[in-house]
Amino acid sequence: MTCDEVRLALSARLDGEDPQAPAAALEAHTGSCPGCRSWLAHAERVTRLTRLQPVDVPDLTAPVLAAVAADRAAARAGAAAAGRARRQVLRVAVAVAAAAQFAVALPILLAGLGVDADPHTSREMASFDAALAVGFALAAWRPERARAFLPVALVLAVCLAGTSLVDIAASTTAAVHELGHLAAVVQAGLLWALGRVSDEPERPRPAALAAGRG
Repeated sequence: MTCDEVRLALSARLDGEDPQAPAAALEAHTGSCPGCRSWLAHAERVTRLTRLQPVDVPDLTAPVLAAVAADRAAARAGAAAAGRARRQVLRVAVAVAAAAQFAVALPILLAGLGVDADPHTSREMASFDAALAVGFALAAWRPERARAFLPVALVLAVCLAGTSLVDIAASTTAAVHELGHLAAVVQAGLLWALGRVSDEPERPRPAALAAGRG
């Protein structure tokens, strides 16, 4: 093989192509030919430097961080909207419970409707129901104060449920007559849920903060 043929085959092998020549023949020629051996060393050095040449990679740190921040902001906005919707539903439910309790107590207070053999006790209980109705209405109006009314509602629900169970077990009353006390348990649950969603105040919006600084 001539030097030109050997160098052409060696160049193809450096490029990862088929040299079209036996490896043993190429090695034998470069071992005995100083010119081809020097040419091969130079070609290998150039090939290595070309392959190790740095590649310009764009810095994507800022776009990635911006995308992550946008996703987090969208998630926080969605969670805040869902929290506001749940709080609004609970406010309406507590307001309806307050109106229903007041509607039951008012006829007894004004006209004695539904009063049993003890009118005085019935009116006292109706007064207590009216006071509770006002408390529930205030909680619906100012949800952040729902936790202040929760202990009263919980004690009432526990006492009514406990005494009802005792009376039913002692056969001093029928279970159907005590079903109305379930309303107290439901009201306490609504107050607890409303107080929970209203426990953390809403974060001020950026526009509101800017207006406050101005």
